[in-house]
Amino acid sequence: MVLNGVDKMSQLQKNTANIRNICVLAHVDHGKTTLADCLISSNGIISSRLAGKLRYMDSREDEQVRGITMKSSAISLHYAEGNEEYLINLIDSPGHVDFSSEVSTAVRICDGCIIVVDAVEGVCPQTQAVLRQAWLENIRPVLVINKLDRLIVELKFTPQEAYSHLKNILEQINALTGTLFTSKVLEERAERETESQVKTHSEQGDLVYDWSTGLEDADDSQLYFSPEQGNVVFTSAIDGWGFGIEHFARIYSQKIGIKKEVLLKTLWGDYYINMKAKKIMKVDQGLKEWFLGLYWSTLLMRATSIPGSGHPGTPLCSLSPVLLILKFVTPAAPVHKLL
Repeated sequence: MVLNGVDKMSQLQKNTANIRNICVLAHVDHGKTTLADCLISSNGIISSRLAGKLRYMDSREDEQVRGITMKSSAISLHYAEGNEEYLINLIDSPGHVDFSSEVSTAVRICDGCIIVVDAVEGVCPQTQAVLRQAWLENIRPVLVINKLDRLIVELKFTPQEAYSHLKNILEQINALTGTLFTSKVLEERAERETESQVKTHSEQGDLVYDWSTGLEDADDSQLYFSPEQGNVVFTSAIDGWGFGIEHFARIYSQKIGIKKEVLLKTLWGDYYINMKAKKIMKVDQGLKEWFLGLYWSTLLMRATSIPGSGHPGTPLCSLSPVLLILKFVTPAAPVHKLL
């Protein structure tokens, strides 16, 4: 993408409906600043070859020396999709627990957030903290599972092992989300009953309080992270590539003649395609999931770094689609929050 001038960015600031404030949250050393470098390079501000090495958002000298982010930094990026143009105010926040106040400040002025998780280390203590912070501030998150190349280059995972590992990470994140949702529902129910009922004492003893009441009626289908919902992205920020379910759904819907909507629901999970019958079916014992056949075994293997060579393979796609996903999941703000 071509570098935009000051006049262009000033013009975009006037259309507040197309402004998004996005912060990058993660545990320390999970790749926040490297991911930010990749998104900045999509605007032509820095070279794509320097992304991850320059650490553009770490402007302080002590941040460059220590190799960690200590202060939140912001930058405005331009993104265009069709005839629509968007201004993305990207905030790179610290991941170390000692600078958690910087994270809280960044979250409170944002419309959405990118939660970055290391594919090897998985969910860490600060990951739980930033997820809870995003939940309390009621902003829409997008999960970015970063450093996928490490699963092959360092851990030497087979496709099946890597797939199971990624599923476990999603389950851990969704378990935390479920805990936060349950706490919220029970707190609201307790407040309603406190206001509407007067405490009574039973002659037979204390009444048994059913804490699960109210959870059955609550809708939590849109809260969890799932690739088919478009809120999960798989990346290797250091190599500058990333992909989501929608990319492969668009490609293979034309090749195999199956609707894109159907592929979005079945590309992730225990499904496989019967090419003879042209049907998508549940995986039986001994068969390979579709994710392994399309993603990991073919394209992802070619996209990661070749061990010992130090050179990345053919990239799947640019990391700029992360901004496209955020455009859909983040609600439009009619009035800019900072005004």
